[in-house]
Order: sequence, then structure tokens, then C-alpha cells
Amino acid sequence: MLKELHPNIRIRIYTSFLSRVIASMIFPFMAIYYTRELNATYAGFFILTQVVIQFISSLYGGYFADTIGRKKMMVIGECLKVFAFLGMITVNSPIFTSPWATFLMVIIMGVASGLINPAAEAMLIDVSTKETRTLMYSINYWAVNLSIMLGLLVGGWLFITHFFELLIILFIISIITLTMTITLIKETYTSKKPVEALKPYGIKPLLLSYQTVIKDIPFVLFTIGGIAILSLEHQRNNFIAVRLEGEIIPTVVSLFGNIQFSLDGVKLLSLLFVGNTLIIVLFTSFVSKLIKNKAEQPIMYIGCLLFGAGYAILAFSNDVLLLFIAIIILSIGELLFVPTRQSILADIVDDTRRGAYMAFNGFIFQIGKMFGALGIIVGQQIGGIGMSFLYILFAFIGIAFARLGIVRKHETTNEHAS
Repeated sequence: MLKELHPNIRIRIYTSFLSRVIASMIFPFMAIYYTRELNATYAGFFILTQVVIQFISSLYGGYFADTIGRKKMMVIGECLKVFAFLGMITVNSPIFTSPWATFLMVIIMGVASGLINPAAEAMLIDVSTKETRTLMYSINYWAVNLSIMLGLLVGGWLFITHFFELLIILFIISIITLTMTITLIKETYTSKKPVEALKPYGIKPLLLSYQTVIKDIPFVLFTIGGIAILSLEHQRNNFIAVRLEGEIIPTVVSLFGNIQFSLDGVKLLSLLFVGNTLIIVLFTSFVSKLIKNKAEQPIMYIGCLLFGAGYAILAFSNDVLLLFIAIIILSIGELLFVPTRQSILADIVDDTRRGAYMAFNGFIFQIGKMFGALGIIVGQQIGGIGMSFLYILFAFIGIAFARLGIVRKHETTNEHAS
């Protein structure tokens, strides 16, 4: 199937897969690293700062991708990644360790990702057609989930004991992806404007470009609902990760009588979300057929409630069986609300400005990460039970705002029709 796609698409899927496999062994567990080296408050602040900076850099990444070209931004970002990963190796060696310098390198890595991702997404659209995009995104979805699953599985076992070695592998992979980007990716966009005609690089002209989108109240309400739900997903690498690492007592587990291994909080976290990824990968097609031609709104609302309920259990329980049941519950919720939300979103956006709307919708991932980082700080104050109630509240907030957005959209459409 890959042969049907443009060479740029194939190379991007390969490089993205390689990067995500190794990155998933390290970055989902960085909250644990910061908490161990400093404390939970610093961990939350560091991760929140990284997300904010990556969010801002992505605004510029998209802007520069439309002015100086896709490939140039991808190459610049990959170069920054190589530098950041080399720096992380240097400040986490057996000789010298500095969580503050590590934080600086992670910030640089976040800037690099902010520059790469919008350019890469724009490039994929440049070289795909309406007929090939479904196949392209389908293959990319599977590759992303598979890479994350492999990364979490290995990272859960090696992050604590072999962090330095994982960084070395990540650095080597970053050199490979940089080389592939330089030699194999072809530029797909050239700005027709002379350099002197480009707009100023300040934040104001960037925000003005989204003015029309922000004034669309139904879409904004629907987006706020999405932020509330996605904030739950980012708790797994933050509050939930820190809680499990601190509260789960390492125990020896026996498999098939003679196979034994030590299970701690980090390994349990990786197993839990490998299970989540497996359920998503294996049952997406089945659930999609099951809910086809069904009323979308009730399915989305049920999915949001199940998603929130699953994370609510993860917030306080230390029972391994109950934790895996929670994963099954939230995975079913994810399978229900993700496709229905995307379908409803397509009906809400203004077709004449679809690009700007979808770009703004992408911001919910960054804002969700910010709330995820704040979860560490808040969790230290209210505990697991308090976070459990908070997760349920966020699920209801997500449903309420999504419902408001849909209703307002219907009212606006009826007013225009009359």
C-alpha cells in the first residue's frame, strides 16, 4: 500500500516512526525524572513551560512553512533535535547529571518539534490527493500507535535503569532522520512573495490570522469541550505516571511458573498504555463499522463519560486488575468519541476556511498538554481521590461545551436559512 503514496509521504512515515519509537521510551516518563531529581512541583512547571514554548514555536513553524518552505523548516528542526539530544547525553552521563540543563535541552527539542510538525503536515497535504489521503492518514495512524506502543513497552522496563543508553540511541536515530530528511525529502512549496514582502514575525500578525475562527462561537465552544476531554489523556504521562511510580510497591511477578520479573510503577504504566494502544489498533475498524450510520451525538457523549471514568479510576487505584479494567473502559470510550467528534467537527467548521479551522483545532493538543502538566501540581494538593472527581468533572464539562457548540451551530444555520 505504501507504494501508492508519494515518496515524501513514505519517508515522513519512516522517519516519524523511528523518532516516535525511541522518543516514547523517554519523554512519557520525564515527569518521573524531574520528580526524582527535584520534586513534583518543578516537574509540573517544567512540563508546562515546555508545552507553552512548543505551542508558540508551532505558530511560527506553520507561518515559516508557508513563507520559506516545508523542507527547510523540517531540516532546521531536525538539526535542533540532534543538538538537543546530544546535550541531553552530555548532562545525563555517568560523570555528570543536571536536571536543569536537561530541561533546557528538552525546551530546545520542543522548539524543534514545533517547527517540524506544521511543515510536515503541510507537506503531506501538498503531495497527497483527496483519493490518497484516507490511505495516507490510515497508515500513519497505525504507524504512530505501533511506535508509541513499542516505545512505552521498552521504556517502562529501561527508563529508570538505562536512561543514558536510551539517550544515545535517540541521538543516533535523530542523525538518521536528519540525513533522510536532507537527502530524500523533496521541497513541495515555494513562496511566491519576495522576502521583503513577508509579514512581520511578531506574534500579533499570527494571532490576527485566526481572528475569524475565534469569532465563530459554536466552533470555539466545541473546541473548549475537546480541550476538557483531551486534558484527561495527558494526565497519564503526568499525574498518573508520578502517582504510580511513587505508590506502586515493586513486586516479583511469576509467569508460567518459572518466568519471574519485578513489576514497579513505571513498568505497570507502560503495560497499561500498551494495552490501551493494542485495543485501539485492533478494534478501531470493528467499532467504526458498529457505529456507522448511528446517531453521532449520543455515541460521542457516552464515549466521553467512559473515557473520564477510566481515567478517574487510574487517578486513585493501586489494584492492578482494577487498573487494567480502567484501561478497557477508557479505550472503549476513546473508540467511541474520537471518530464521532471528528465527524461532528467537519459539520461545524466553515468549509471556506477549513485550513484555518483545522489548524486552530490542533491547538487543543497543546492546551491539553498544559492541563496535563498542571495535573502534577494540583494532584499534590488534592490527592488521587480529588483528581478522580476532577477527571469526572472535566468529562462533563467536555460534554456540556460540545453540546452547546452543536446547539449554537444549529441555531445559526437555521437563522441563515430563514
